[in-house]
Amino acid sequence: MNRRQLNIAILGLHYAPEPSGNAPYTTSLAEGLAAKGHNVRVLTGFPHYPEWKIRREYQGWTIRETIEGVRVMRLRHHVPRHPTALGRMHMELSFGLRLLFADWGNPDVVVLVSPALFSTGLAMIRARLGRKRPGVVVWVQDLYSRGIVETGGRPGFASRSMARLEGKILGSAHGVVAIHERFARYIVDALDVSPGSISVVRNWTHLPSAASTNCSETRKRLGWDDKDIIALHCGNMGRKQGLENVVAAARLAEETDSRVKFVLMGDGNQREALMSAAQGLTHLTFVDSLPQQDFQAALQAADVLLVNELPGVRDMSVPSKLTSYFTSGVPVVAATDEGSVTSEEIALSGAGIRVDAGNPSSLVAGIESLGNNPNLSKELGQNGMRFREKTLSESSAIAHYDDFIMSLGLLRGR
Repeated sequence: MNRRQLNIAILGLHYAPEPSGNAPYTTSLAEGLAAKGHNVRVLTGFPHYPEWKIRREYQGWTIRETIEGVRVMRLRHHVPRHPTALGRMHMELSFGLRLLFADWGNPDVVVLVSPALFSTGLAMIRARLGRKRPGVVVWVQDLYSRGIVETGGRPGFASRSMARLEGKILGSAHGVVAIHERFARYIVDALDVSPGSISVVRNWTHLPSAASTNCSETRKRLGWDDKDIIALHCGNMGRKQGLENVVAAARLAEETDSRVKFVLMGDGNQREALMSAAQGLTHLTFVDSLPQQDFQAALQAADVLLVNELPGVRDMSVPSKLTSYFTSGVPVVAATDEGSVTSEEIALSGAGIRVDAGNPSSLVAGIESLGNNPNLSKELGQNGMRFREKTLSESSAIAHYDDFIMSLGLLRGR
């Protein structure tokens, strides 16, 4: 392929220093493409996730900075105090309106990160109706129309309307990148998008290989007793995680004098409610997000790493925490529906076991089974590390994106 430097604009609501969600992947993609010689510009929001509050150090209307060779423009937008569906829509539309009038830098290719879908739609209007009309890629990290149904809604007018909107936006792009084969099938079958425009590139492990740490010292520092079986959940505490199940499991573990103790690390819109529900429990603790090195040490020091999903969540997202978990050498317990995307990832990687979503007794029993079987735990943890090296390579993923964007940029430049 003839190579030339492209002007690439990446438009997405989330970017570093946000530690979770799609921000680490957007950041890695921008820096990876810049390292390959492209002129990369990012238009993003003010850091607010998962706290749902703009950080104090970010003030003003627009902030410009350069991070690792990438020019970053931060656009202030609404952040809902309570992220309901209407609140999220308000946030996305306010960000999308900022994108309509911002300086994109005359790009050859625009990469739109979804979520946020509504701001993606507004940016698509500008890209398709503007003077230059660059190549447009939509990078699908979550499926909105499935999310409405899977987080408690019912199939009906709202979900059908969202599916039509999502299909219209994705169908208007010159290319769509899905992070999982299940996403790609849904986009084709349910959203009626041409399969020829879709590529599948998995999210990668954005953490470096973890250095060996003294797990006993880490556990002591975090207040974890060596006799306890520590089940650590990291990342967002939102609705789709269904962490009420973990509160119930912790209560059951306490009542049965189990060695299992749960730790929820991170933040999210459900954290306060979960802390209130867990008040008085000794088998559940909450920990704020940690810096990268301490975070990786905590992963390695746990006995089990936990993914927990709301019953009914099957197709809407791939838990980003799995790519971090697979660096640790620690087995995963996934409380998820049979046949879900998450259950497929656990089976494919061989890195853990699945228990039924919304079943506290099954969750405690699954964790106990691994905590009492160190040989199996070690085998599953090593499987995760091998899966990371073979399937979740950052360099391989960035190379795929580079080729895809190059082909689109050269085609549009003819």
